[in-house]
Amino acid sequence: MQKVEAAEFLKEGKQNCIIDVRSPEEYLKGHIPGAVNIPIFDNLERAKVGTVYKQQSKEDAVTLGLEIVGPKMKSFVQSAKALAANGMLCVYCWRGGMRSEKMAWLFELVGLKTQVMIGGYKAYRNFLHQQFEILSHLIVVQAPTGSGKTKILHALKAAGQQVIDLEGLANHKGSAFGGLGEEDQPSTQQFQNDILADLLAFDLAKPVWIESESVTIGRVYLPEKLWQKMNAATVLVLTIPREQRVQHIVDQYGAFSIEALSQKIGQLQQNIGGANVKDVIALVEQGKLHDAVDILLRYYDESYAHSVSKYKSSSPISVSLTTTDANINAQILINKVLEIHHD
Repeated sequence: MQKVEAAEFLKEGKQNCIIDVRSPEEYLKGHIPGAVNIPIFDNLERAKVGTVYKQQSKEDAVTLGLEIVGPKMKSFVQSAKALAANGMLCVYCWRGGMRSEKMAWLFELVGLKTQVMIGGYKAYRNFLHQQFEILSHLIVVQAPTGSGKTKILHALKAAGQQVIDLEGLANHKGSAFGGLGEEDQPSTQQFQNDILADLLAFDLAKPVWIESESVTIGRVYLPEKLWQKMNAATVLVLTIPREQRVQHIVDQYGAFSIEALSQKIGQLQQNIGGANVKDVIALVEQGKLHDAVDILLRYYDESYAHSVSKYKSSSPISVSLTTTDANINAQILINKVLEIHHD
């Protein structure tokens, strides 16, 4: 058994399977992306052992744990051998203590090599925040609703740029309509873990692109250190003709049912007023989506105008675009960044 720090553990985990031996509940709350859950205890068993530890003694808790684990050992070994393609497994628990060390001992008993992360998942989370602290060369793409920012980011990625797609990782587009057509959102911890997984694949000496977002996207939160970096980053402020933004929104949401759209519009009553909500829903029901979007954009553009200064960059860079063609716009942004760095 080899004990290693989080950075080395994750590096080794790129070539070998990572095993999370915490309970299913702990795993679902947040885990290292790609890790496979082989829980020593299920949720109820973990609670029982914890209760005995607190109310009786550590020795009694260990005895109970052995009673629970004994019948499972064969299945643990079978699962481990099936996953250890290279004869090596990377194992972690909450703090890198008894659970991961005992499971690693069992795996090594049957001929497998193991690495255990010092400090466990808690150390991994600390490592995550440290990585956002050293993030540099961050470029924030900011634009009003309907500008196609996400598509531009995808085009940037296709062109070989390093991109963090926050909305894609959050399964949410960031607005009242953001959850339409999306899968359930991950937990905040898992969302942040997934961002780190993307970041670890980047060369931080090169630009990293990210879309302007609030500190929350739907119900998940950005890592605090990343939010701070976004507030101090190079900001590209895009402007696109309003009529093209209207058409982009119609193309994006027009396929959803009247019921789904009306439900989301109803949630905006506090923001745009009951009368406006009724007018917009009526237009949607009449199939007049362009008119409905035109009214909604008044609210979103006012909200955007209040938020354009949320980043502390002393000199945001304006970029005027004449189309919503993501590939064309992506190349314009790449050229703009090259021009900035050249200057």
